[in-house]
Amino acid sequence: MTAAIVGVHGIWNRRRGETPEQAAETLSRIWATHLATALRRAGGGASPPDVSVAYYADLLVKSGRQGAGDDLDHLDPSETEFAHQWLDTFDLPRGVAAGESTVEVRQAVETLARMRLLGPPATRWFVAGFCREVPAYLKNPDSPARAAARARVTDAIEGTGARVVIAHSLGSVVAYEALWARPDLRIDLLVTLGSPLALPHAVLPRLRPAPIDGRGARPPGVARWANLADPGDIVAVPRGGIGRTFEGVDTDEHTVIGAFDFHLAKNYLAHQRLGEILNPTL
Repeated sequence: MTAAIVGVHGIWNRRRGETPEQAAETLSRIWATHLATALRRAGGGASPPDVSVAYYADLLVKSGRQGAGDDLDHLDPSETEFAHQWLDTFDLPRGVAAGESTVEVRQAVETLARMRLLGPPATRWFVAGFCREVPAYLKNPDSPARAAARARVTDAIEGTGARVVIAHSLGSVVAYEALWARPDLRIDLLVTLGSPLALPHAVLPRLRPAPIDGRGARPPGVARWANLADPGDIVAVPRGGIGRTFEGVDTDEHTVIGAFDFHLAKNYLAHQRLGEILNPTL
C-alpha cells in the first residue's frame, strides 16, 4: 500500500513493550484517525488517509534512565543548559532563569505555568520530556542516533512513495534535517506543527545544515512548506519565528489549536485548518 502521508512524531512518544515496527504501526493508526477528522472538518473525504509514521523515540533513550516522570531536578548539565536557553525566550521576571542549576529551571517553569495559566504539574512533566528528548537528538551532530532518526524518516518516504510529510514538535527538526540530507527526495508538501525549529539558542544554531547568518531555508526537494502553531504553544517560540527565520515558508499561521492542550499532536492533527491545507494536495 502506498502511503499518501509520512508522519514524524514529537516528544513523549516512547512506546514501551513494542518493537519500533509495532510502535510505528500503532502511531500510524492513531495519526490516520485524527487526520481523517481534520479532512472531514475541512470538507474532504471521510475515509482515513494512508499514513506511515516514522518512529524514532527509542533511539533517544538515555542508558540507565528510568521512567518518564517529572524529574526536572535530575536533568544532566547539557539538558539544564538547553532548558535555560529555551526558557530565556520567554518574558519571565528578571533573574528567574538566569542561573545554571536545575533549581532555577524549576523556578522558571513554575513562573511560566502561572503566566500562561497552565497547570504546574503538567508543565513540569512536559518540560522534563522536552529537555531530555530534544538535547538527546541535537547534542551531537554526528551521533549515530541522530543519523538513524533521519534515516527512518527518509526510509519511510522512499518505502511508501509519499509526497506529503507532516512533522510535529521535535519531529519537525528530524524531518527538516532528513529532507536536507536527501535533496533527491521530492515532496509536494511539508507541514510542521508546533515546531521549535526557530528557537534562537536552543535549536536553531544546532541544526544541520547550519543556518547562514541566522537563517535556514526550505529543504530543496520540498515544493511547499506550511507551518501551524497555537499561540499558546510553549514549544513553537518565538511566535512567527518560522516565517521570519526560514526562507521558503509558504504558510506560517498561528491559530488556536487546543486551548490549554497547546502542544498535543492530536489537537493539531484533527484541526480543520490542517485539513484545509492538506485537501488540495491529497
